[in-house]
Amino acid sequence: MSVVGVILQPSYVPWRGVFDLIHRADVFVFYDDVQYDKHGWRNRNRIKTSAGTQWLTIPVSSKGNVTEGLMLSDARITWNQDWARKHAMTLRQSYARAPFYATYAPLIDSFYATRPERLIDFTIETTLALAKLLGITTTRFVRSSELGIKGAKTERLVRILETVGATHYISGPSAKEYIDDALFAEAKIGLEYMIYDYPEYEQLHPPYDPGVSILDLLFMKGAQAPEYIWGNKTARAQSGTA
Repeated sequence: MSVVGVILQPSYVPWRGVFDLIHRADVFVFYDDVQYDKHGWRNRNRIKTSAGTQWLTIPVSSKGNVTEGLMLSDARITWNQDWARKHAMTLRQSYARAPFYATYAPLIDSFYATRPERLIDFTIETTLALAKLLGITTTRFVRSSELGIKGAKTERLVRILETVGATHYISGPSAKEYIDDALFAEAKIGLEYMIYDYPEYEQLHPPYDPGVSILDLLFMKGAQAPEYIWGNKTARAQSGTA
């Protein structure tokens, strides 16, 4: 029987594609001991507002305001800025009229009531809470930082998958640029690439944007949110090579 593994860096209130991958995985590895990408999704994501799409960004501290060379697992949240209250307020102002904002507001507010030191502790815990909210209960979660596995890009991915017992790997499509398919074949681990193709839903603030945070979908569709993720029969993983 195939054991599906997914390896992905943790990010801040990610979009629905991440939760689709979590749902498909038997083992989901938070890839949390890689270099921090200050221009990526690790500490920020986008929501819809009446003024257009807006970024919510968690400030990360760095010596001399330089984050080059910083490991993601070492990234610290800057708590001397009142960003948590601002994010909660922005969500409230943007989605107060959404059908299910009031349903989830207590959970969202509880996220911002915590004060973890490390970025990954905040983003991973909130992602786990949102996954549970979406009904994901059978996926096993692991942090790569707990495994102590070294190696180059594809070689390390394969070693992680072997360690957690995965026999099949589902990757985001952008990884085609660097994944060495031959190493997966040598390890006898199946390889697939996702195709993100999800149905549209009514958003409170048009025009439609498919790539915003999962919070937008939850606030608009409530318990029906999974129907707009894995309930969509056209959202499949694509077998093949790069």
